[in-house]
Amino acid sequence: MSNVKRVYSFGKKNAEGKADMKNLLGGKGANLAEMCLLGLPVPAGFTITTEACNEYYKNNCNLPDGMMDEVWAAMKKTEETMNMKYGDPENALLVSCRSGARKSMPGMMDTVLNIGLSSATIPGFLKKTNNPRFVWDSYRRLIMMYADVVMEKAEGIETAEGKGIRKQLDERLDVFKKEKGYHSDTEIKADELKFLAEEFGVWSSKYLKLAL
Repeated sequence: MSNVKRVYSFGKKNAEGKADMKNLLGGKGANLAEMCLLGLPVPAGFTITTEACNEYYKNNCNLPDGMMDEVWAAMKKTEETMNMKYGDPENALLVSCRSGARKSMPGMMDTVLNIGLSSATIPGFLKKTNNPRFVWDSYRRLIMMYADVVMEKAEGIETAEGKGIRKQLDERLDVFKKEKGYHSDTEIKADELKFLAEEFGVWSSKYLKLAL
């Protein structure tokens, strides 16, 4: 296993990085680390270095040896800091995966939010929040982002202009609201969001299997 450090943790007013490490941690990663060091209330997390990204591409798009061991070690540290556990049915940790770069690239960065919401963890969140609309809307958003960023873009699937999976799901949402006579997303009820989330999951899988 390489001795090169590829994952830097932050949280609880501590950080392995700092503001002047933007070339290694990207703008977001370096600034999150610095905010932790300043004592600001930043949720715990970790940053994968830009050098790890370079290694990935140099290695024919294969992860460097030991990379995932570092990631899961950082995840465990994040769980301990947040007093939550990823995938736990009762007290699940949700994470966001955000892109970063050495220099600002407006419009080029992708994000996936609410990672960790699943059929196993949703019951616990319903109980914890007592807000089914919030939970099912969060799940619906996760499915839309995951289908777009991970299942389509990361797989290199090329689509015609305006025909990508995210556009299709947005259009389906608009059709649903029109059928119901709703003027905004906030009018959609919890059970309807659950239906849409489940439908979007099936739709995305079928569409992207055909695209591959």
